[in-house]
Amino acid sequence: MMQGFDPKFEDFPDYILGITKEIWEERGIATLHDYYGKDIVVRSPTSVVVGNQGVIGATMATLAEFPDRQLLGEDVIWSGNDQEGMLSSHRIVTTATHLGDGIYGKATGKTLKYRVIADCYAINNVITDEWLIRDQGAIVKQMGWDAKTFALDQIEREGGAENCIKPFTPSIDKPGPYKGKGNDNIWGHKYAEIITALMNADMAAVEREYDRACNVVYPGGVEGISFAAVDRFWMGLRASFPNAKLTIEHQIGREDPMMPPRAAIRFGLHGKHDGWGMFGQPSGKEVYIMGAAHAEFGPWGLRREYVLFDETAIWKQIALQTG
Repeated sequence: MMQGFDPKFEDFPDYILGITKEIWEERGIATLHDYYGKDIVVRSPTSVVVGNQGVIGATMATLAEFPDRQLLGEDVIWSGNDQEGMLSSHRIVTTATHLGDGIYGKATGKTLKYRVIADCYAINNVITDEWLIRDQGAIVKQMGWDAKTFALDQIEREGGAENCIKPFTPSIDKPGPYKGKGNDNIWGHKYAEIITALMNADMAAVEREYDRACNVVYPGGVEGISFAAVDRFWMGLRASFPNAKLTIEHQIGREDPMMPPRAAIRFGLHGKHDGWGMFGQPSGKEVYIMGAAHAEFGPWGLRREYVLFDETAIWKQIALQTG
């Protein structure tokens, strides 16, 4: 039983999974008035939204465009307690059909599958702070766009460079009530060390730390197996932003019954696009990447990894500075 939370939820993961289903699939959108704080700050790579009214509007717009959207909770990795509040990193696989016109353009009828990681701070049955990272690259790819073209088109549709919604950077962040940094568990430390090593160009860490049969999922819906897939992703990211500064914003490790040891990290990568890598010809423009990553460990090293950031938001930042 959690103090301050509705007794129908047996624990914190049950609360997170339960309200997500209630809001989206059971159409309890009005419950956002109860479950989301009036002044909630929701940060995503595409924007910063303050207040649950904005969240309700965005939820309805998404459901108008994707009426059959399902949110399948793969995992909830969390820290904290019911007195000080808890932070959940909730990894979701979404399936949806593009049946309505909306922010992704005219309805295409395409069936989509993509992942989301939502970091939510909850206390007394209410969420008051959120970081939401959706694999927008995977969404647009399945609709027949590439991330860069979509970003350019989006700027036009939002009224040009002057008027369009500005992607998230720390300079437009709004402080929320959550000041925590996660927990002190060894698996959070382990995963933070691995990401830090890779960002320090220690690519030998891949064979040292990962299981040879690892399964990995990367932005743009990319799925891979074994060392080459891991190397290709992290090398491609670092090569594009070779001097960008990595910050580990939040770090959780957990061991739970019937689960492998696991970790959830939210990170920022901030700096210039001054190398050849996964973002093509270097533009020299300053970019902020909001990233979220989950990992599961086994007897032979890191065996499952899920990393998300929004490629369209990165291209949008580059485009807004290049004109």
